[in-house]
Amino acid sequence: MKLATGVASAGEAVLGVKISTMNSAADNAAREVRKGSLYGLSAALLFGAATPLSKLLLPHVSPLMLAALLYLGAAGLVTSIRGLAVVTGKQSTEARIARSDAATLLAMVAFGGVLGPVLMLFGLARISALAGSLLLNLEAFFTIAIAVVIFREHLERSSALAAAFIVLGALLLSYQPGEVKGSFFGVAAIIAACLCWAIDNNLSQRLSLRDPFTIVQVKSAGAGLTSLALALAMGHGFPAPAFLVAALGLGCVSYGASLICVMLALRYLGAAREAAWFSTAPFIGAALSIPIFGYLPTASELAGMVFMMAGIFLLVRERHTHLHTHEPTEHDHLHVHDEHHRHLHEGPVMEPHSHMHRH
Repeated sequence: MKLATGVASAGEAVLGVKISTMNSAADNAAREVRKGSLYGLSAALLFGAATPLSKLLLPHVSPLMLAALLYLGAAGLVTSIRGLAVVTGKQSTEARIARSDAATLLAMVAFGGVLGPVLMLFGLARISALAGSLLLNLEAFFTIAIAVVIFREHLERSSALAAAFIVLGALLLSYQPGEVKGSFFGVAAIIAACLCWAIDNNLSQRLSLRDPFTIVQVKSAGAGLTSLALALAMGHGFPAPAFLVAALGLGCVSYGASLICVMLALRYLGAAREAAWFSTAPFIGAALSIPIFGYLPTASELAGMVFMMAGIFLLVRERHTHLHTHEPTEHDHLHVHDEHHRHLHEGPVMEPHSHMHRH
């Protein structure tokens, strides 16, 4: 009887440890979701302001030159932050970029840093700022589609309905009676830009465990210098000093700081869920477009806005709850020694830190 009681007590203790570990893992997961959501919303706020403000600069700066200056401003911000860290002796503990990341980084620069901004600015020059801001919601749809179909991220069924609402809203926005000439190409350019950024988002997810400042620095510098070389080769000169400073400043905030937040949101949420939060950026841009440009949306734009808001609402409410199994993996990323990271080190250990380890 005593033996049976002892065995029962041991079993209860083991069960208690398992439950405690599960609760701790759930708490950590909830904290990561909250942290990722904050980064995602911050990125949306910063980038959303770029659309109407960029349209204000377009009469004075060519689309290709503006794209170059926006990314060079972002590169300047990140380079300054990293330089300050070196001067103050604050060494980064994030995982470094590996040689195997070179191809992914190059593709990120091409799709997200060069093609995407140029297509967006080309489109903005041909449609209203409000329509352009709302059409950028297609980035979320394309990002989710690529993440689910190609990279096998899991989403609930409500996301399919959300994507349908967003596409319908985009179709309503592209319908502008009396303005068909030229507007079709503007809408097509914005849609193509969204596809480019969706590819970039999913590629960025592959590198989200690396140092976000290094990733953003390489991406923005590569994109800015490439666009600048193309702009100068095509005869586009630098704008007047006031517009030059304005473009670089806008790039610092709306591209540089936003991209850092995007990389951190991707780390904690994944590409599909980060897209749900970032898809609120066009509404921020649309809201700013009304007081900046002094006009109210048309009936088709209002209808498109309603459908897109419904789609965004469903995307944001989507929850990651399903039974699944994680295969063993070995990778390098910033971590602390919690229940997921139990391994030995030689000598003193400073947390958080990064190194190759196995789950």
